[in-house]
Amino acid sequence: MLKLVLIGTIIASAVALRHPVNEDHVAEIKARATSWTPMEVSENPLSKYTVDEVYGMLGTLYPLQAPSNAHLVYNPSTPVTLPTDFQSATQWPGCVHAVRDQASCGSCWAFGASEELSDRFCVATGGKTNIVLSPQDLVSCDKVDMGCNGGWLMAAHNQMENHGIVSDACMPYTSGKGISGACPADCTGTGQYKKYYCAKGSPKQIAKGQYDAIKTELSTNGPMEVAFTVYNDFFSYSTGVYVSHPASGVAGGHAIKLVGWGHDAASGLDYWTCANSWGTGWGEAGNFRIKIGDVSGIDDQATYCTPDLARMENPTF
Repeated sequence: MLKLVLIGTIIASAVALRHPVNEDHVAEIKARATSWTPMEVSENPLSKYTVDEVYGMLGTLYPLQAPSNAHLVYNPSTPVTLPTDFQSATQWPGCVHAVRDQASCGSCWAFGASEELSDRFCVATGGKTNIVLSPQDLVSCDKVDMGCNGGWLMAAHNQMENHGIVSDACMPYTSGKGISGACPADCTGTGQYKKYYCAKGSPKQIAKGQYDAIKTELSTNGPMEVAFTVYNDFFSYSTGVYVSHPASGVAGGHAIKLVGWGHDAASGLDYWTCANSWGTGWGEAGNFRIKIGDVSGIDDQATYCTPDLARMENPTF
C-alpha cells in the first residue's frame, strides 16, 4: 500500500529537474503545438507553487483501481442521436457549480467526485437540491483513499455510496496546505450535519473507448468524474484543444470533472470540455478542452453515480 502512496512522488522526482512551468517549455510548446496555446509563465498561477507542490496536486493513484465487471458500462444497445456540441452549463443553467481550487493537496480525486455529485443532485431535482458538497469530507473521512496523498475514482464513489458526504458549508475545505486532517463527527463550518449519498449499486465506470456511452450518460444525467495521465506541458495550458505530448515527460495522474464535448473547426478536433480544480486563473477560466481519444487516457475511466434522493438524512453513530 505504501508503494501506491509513493509512486506519484517517485514519478515526479524523476522529471522534476526544474519547475514544469518555465520559459523554455513555453517556447517549445509555441513552436510545436497547433491546436492549443500555452500560458505565459508570468500569468500562470502554478508558477507560484514549488516543484513539489505542483506535482503534489496530481492525486490519482497508480496503478489505477480497476472496477469489477458489475461496475462496467458499455455502449447502450439502443443508439441515441448525439449533438456535435453539448455543454452541461447550457443544458442545466445554475446546476454546474463553479470551478474550485484544491491548492497544494493531491485531492483532485475528491474534488472531481464531490463536484460531480453536487451537479447531479441539482440536475436530478430540477434545481431544488442545489448544494455544493464537501471534498474535505472525502479527504478527511475516506479510509480507502489517502487524502492529500491521492485516491481512486471508484473508491471515492463507493465512499459516497456507503457513507455519504456532507455539504461544503458544513465541512469547508481546509487541506490546501497539504494536510488531510481528521474526520470530524459534526460540522466544522455552518449548517446541519446532513449526508448526501450515491444510490446503492449506482457507482459505474464506462468501459475504455466507449465515447458514445460517455456522451449519452453525460447529456442525460449530468457531469462525470474522469482521470488522465498529465504530461508536463499540460501545466502551461491556456486555451484551445489540448493534445498530450508524452515527450514532455509524465508528471502523474489527475482527476477532473467532465462537463461537455464539442468540435473545434480550426483544428478539426473533437474534444471534451473539462472543469479543473486549479482555480479560475488557470486555463480557460479554470476549464480546459482536450482531444477525444487523447493518448492521456482522458476517456478511459469515466466514473459516475446516481444521486440518492430518498436517503438524505442525519447519520447515526
